[in-house]
Amino acid sequence: MFKAFLIKYGEIGIKGKNRHLFEDALIHQIKYALKPVEGEFLITKEQGRIYIEALGEYDYQEALESLQHVFGIVGICPVALVEEEGFDQLAEDVIAYLDNHYADKNKTFKVNTRRARKSYPLSSMEVNAALGERILKAIPEMKVDVHQPEIMVNVEIRRKINIYSEIIPGPGGMPVGTNGKGMLLLSGGIDSPVAGYMIAKRGVKIDAVYFHAPPYTSERAKQKVVDLAKIVAKYSGPIYLKVVNFTDIQMYIYEKCPHEELTIIMRRYMMRIAEHFARETNSLGLITGESIGQVASQTMQSLAATDEVCELPVYRPLIGFDKQEIIGVSEKIGTYETSILPYEDCCTIFVAKHPVTKPSLKVIRRSETHLKEKIDEMVKTAIETAETIIVEADMAE
Repeated sequence: MFKAFLIKYGEIGIKGKNRHLFEDALIHQIKYALKPVEGEFLITKEQGRIYIEALGEYDYQEALESLQHVFGIVGICPVALVEEEGFDQLAEDVIAYLDNHYADKNKTFKVNTRRARKSYPLSSMEVNAALGERILKAIPEMKVDVHQPEIMVNVEIRRKINIYSEIIPGPGGMPVGTNGKGMLLLSGGIDSPVAGYMIAKRGVKIDAVYFHAPPYTSERAKQKVVDLAKIVAKYSGPIYLKVVNFTDIQMYIYEKCPHEELTIIMRRYMMRIAEHFARETNSLGLITGESIGQVASQTMQSLAATDEVCELPVYRPLIGFDKQEIIGVSEKIGTYETSILPYEDCCTIFVAKHPVTKPSLKVIRRSETHLKEKIDEMVKTAIETAETIIVEADMAE
């Protein structure tokens, strides 16, 4: 079993003088991801590479799965790290590596050497040729194929020599926390968890707010949202989830405003409350799972009407996705099966039969004047009574 992983990153490599900040953020996320994994790990960085070394026994599969949730990683390479003791020893180490990790030796191979340490006495091409010759002699079943080899034997000559042949894809993106913080409006549907995942992939730390409407929505609906947040937190790190009791506000809007405008006015008050929490936590914007034209409240006119109440920017990473594309991402990240559980959220309970699709801001504002007697106090109460849940990933799930 491998005792170390070589971690490759992508975009971080073009960050110039700030690269070390992104590397440090990536190491921080790796440590968080490995925290629940059985075993102890040493994480170091060296010349554009990050290494994870197991200090004793550990759960290989669990460690690998955890690393596949860390944004910023583009490749995870199970690696043998060997000390330099001359070329003969290197050849023995490479042959031992192939012998140990490939039960079926009837494969084609190519040696790909990278000489990062220029003091090494042989050039990359010379190492390739000499190692290829030694491998053919030691394992005659193997054959060279320089065009489409079944095994690419990578040898990186650094402070220690790195030997690896497998690059397991990581999720890519940027380390969480390198691009500020955002407040996600999280529901129990398919879209908003995907929006949270996608914005976190760009390095944004996310917190979330969920609007709960008891008794119209059950405690199980609330637990469903917490479960979705746990899945997203595998990628994003811990999420501070605000649970807002929205029932009184919803009922008041239902009582005082035209029913075809209910969804838009309700969304406007959700945005106001979410923006309050965003400012409280120094978030730089709101995040929603809306895409243009998916439902009546997501037409261009409806989105403009909900945005109008916000001073902070509203980010919609799914804006140009169709439903099938969103479902595809939700299946990939593991939220889909939870999202389709039959527990309604507060938006779906109060949907009008014929909602307005092209709301006039002038008309919406006039309808909101019917709420002026009580709405400010209701919003204040909803904010003050909001429950805070710290949601951490359950990597064992």
